[in-house]
Amino acid sequence: MSTALKDLAAAGQSVWLDDISRNRLRTGNLAELMSTHNVTGVTSNPSIFDKALAEGDAYDLQVHEFGVRGVSVGEAVRLLTAYDIRWAADTLRPVYEATDRVDGRVSLEVDPRLARETERTVAEAKSLWWLVDRPNLMIKIPATVEGLPAITQVLGLGISVNVTLIFSLERYRAVMDAFLAGLELARENGHDLSRIQSVASFFVSRVDAETDKRLKGIGTPRAEELLGRAAIANARLAYRDHEEVFSSERWKALAAGGATPQRPLWASTGVKDPAYPDTRYVTELVAPGTVNTMPQATLDATADHGEVTGDTVRAGYEAAQADLDALAEVGVDLADVTRHLEEDGVVKFVDSWESLLGRLTMKLDELA
Repeated sequence: MSTALKDLAAAGQSVWLDDISRNRLRTGNLAELMSTHNVTGVTSNPSIFDKALAEGDAYDLQVHEFGVRGVSVGEAVRLLTAYDIRWAADTLRPVYEATDRVDGRVSLEVDPRLARETERTVAEAKSLWWLVDRPNLMIKIPATVEGLPAITQVLGLGISVNVTLIFSLERYRAVMDAFLAGLELARENGHDLSRIQSVASFFVSRVDAETDKRLKGIGTPRAEELLGRAAIANARLAYRDHEEVFSSERWKALAAGGATPQRPLWASTGVKDPAYPDTRYVTELVAPGTVNTMPQATLDATADHGEVTGDTVRAGYEAAQADLDALAEVGVDLADVTRHLEEDGVVKFVDSWESLLGRLTMKLDELA
């Protein structure tokens, strides 16, 4: 295992893989990455499944059988994805047990078309939890306004949740409140709080991509100086908020009942601008009790040449706040940036879901 990946673990950060495919599972690649790259979890999304279905023939036999049985395309998607998630969960089960149920987690997202529908999101989450039937599953629910009460309700049922598409500090605060309310509801419902895990997926690189575009549009020397500083500053201040919430009396009451904190998860950590170092959203966001979910390229880059120097978050709160203040001074409305990114993120996941349905429909017709 590379020194950098060992150092991340020593600093208290878990490495999850932001990818899954039937081929990765059947070749043993996921199990290999657990050994060689310290991968302790897996996240998925509609884009990942769409890409997996497009490559090779790993799904063809199952799709053929769906066609023979006359399974609808919507149900076929659920069964295909649940099969992969169940397999990944079984592969990661030793990690789940060795870490006292903290890691070894696999995330499966609700239908993104339900992002603005609270009750249907809850119903879908319950259905996926039942369908996969693995204790180390996490259901991914977007942090839309409508998603917040769904997060609370689903946690209240004893279901572990990965909250996705978080961009702003304000929304992150609301997500943590929804988490605490969910655990309080779970306690009322008689669930064992120690068995409920949650992560809050705070997106990183997309913030720089959108902010940098606006800074370049402003074009002043001061604006140019601020390129590439928004995302890391935003994430560091999110961790500051995390520390505040999870030292509160409200949290301490839940912790006394066996609850474990909702961990910040750095998502969208693949660098989109080739001008930036390819490990910057890993090495600049190291903090205890966090997760970094990496696409394969970022994982490989970190293993190859990442330099981890311990906690790179908590000493940077003052500088991070100064960076966000400076962005406002040059005319970048970060609230508008994060609003746009949430709306765009929902649209992109819906588009990927529709693409997945379309691709599967063609395969059903072809292989039936």
